[in-house]
Amino acid sequence: MQIEAAICAFCGCLCDDIVLTIESDRIVQAKNACALGKAWYTAHSRPPDLPAARVDGKSVEVEEAIEAAAILLTKARYPILYGLSSTSCEAQRHAVALAEALGGCIDCCTSVCHGPSGMAVQGFGEPTCTLGEVKNRADLVIYWGSNPAESHPRHMSRYAVTSKGRLTPNGRKNRTVVLVDVRSTPSSRFADLLLTVRPGIDFEILWALRALVLGRKVEPAGLAETGITLAQLTHLAELMKNCRYGVLFAGQGLTQSAGNQMNLSAAILLVRDLNQFTKFAIIPMRGHGNVTGVDQVLTWQTGYPFGVNFSRGYPRFNPGEFTMVDVLRRKEADAVLSVASDPAASLPAEAVQRLTEVPLIAIDTHESETTRLARVSFMASTVGIRASGTAYRMDNVPLFLKQALTSIYPSDEEILGRLLERVRELKA
Repeated sequence: MQIEAAICAFCGCLCDDIVLTIESDRIVQAKNACALGKAWYTAHSRPPDLPAARVDGKSVEVEEAIEAAAILLTKARYPILYGLSSTSCEAQRHAVALAEALGGCIDCCTSVCHGPSGMAVQGFGEPTCTLGEVKNRADLVIYWGSNPAESHPRHMSRYAVTSKGRLTPNGRKNRTVVLVDVRSTPSSRFADLLLTVRPGIDFEILWALRALVLGRKVEPAGLAETGITLAQLTHLAELMKNCRYGVLFAGQGLTQSAGNQMNLSAAILLVRDLNQFTKFAIIPMRGHGNVTGVDQVLTWQTGYPFGVNFSRGYPRFNPGEFTMVDVLRRKEADAVLSVASDPAASLPAEAVQRLTEVPLIAIDTHESETTRLARVSFMASTVGIRASGTAYRMDNVPLFLKQALTSIYPSDEEILGRLLERVRELKA
């Protein structure tokens, strides 16, 4: 059996042209998928061999695990929900309602990756576009602090560099590609212009670019510590002003270096300046399959994209106070619910230590360091393979992921919905 137009939910590209070949309820081929996508389909289509739920390491019925998790969460004074970047928007909506019912915090993977992007967008807006517009219109593509050849293997070929569009019929020949990074990467071979900058100097370079774009004078001595010359920066400014349609893809090289949200703020302001002369947009290079979706769901439900607290009965937002790493590091959280993430394998040691000290509940599609630590753990169906649901592409376009295989496990949406219902009953 074949399923056409399947959507790969491994990364934020959400490629929707995958052709799946299914035999004996297993995916044996994923045509058009990249190496990362093929590995994702292979890993998540293997026959399940783990119990649907466990409490204290023992296999139990899902309903018993729901009861145990609900009791642990309702007894907690300051619970926190975390993750949600690799599940459906429907599941994320239940998670927000659950955090509100518990009067706790909810945070997502955004707080440790593109959180500064969300904070910059709150301050200055987001002059953005869709990847379809990039494919059909963009003649200047800039990757800043990003290595898409390894992190998003089909981004260049499907959307931004070699893809042929309505106004870019010759694909690569119709585009100029610029890479700004601290070192040469596998993506560098696609660049017409490669600017190798010193780490932690992005804000200064972006601010100098703003000045050049607006016709202000920039002293060469002011760029001495950046690793690039005034002539190189002037050339880039001219490329940006004179293109027909430009797009800046902002990677984690901007969000995880000195400056954080100020780097993204400067990039957004640069794009706003450029729109006085041409059409320009900015798109963050989001990683997990539906990390953009959890930002969307949290924002439309609470007004904030991550790090939300409900302890006063209404949503409050304060990165550094209500975000996962900080709540754990200060030993404030006394219960944790992790959904579709592996904080025990990815967070700092101090935060992980706290995970070992408090009741931990984990919902995931596979065994992980977090599920091994958990008092209560659930195995869930993978969205886009064994469950259906909505996800947002990195350009904020929602797509519906269809179920391809059968499953003996409930979905994240079902588990969180039943957990929410039971918590409300216990709280009544």
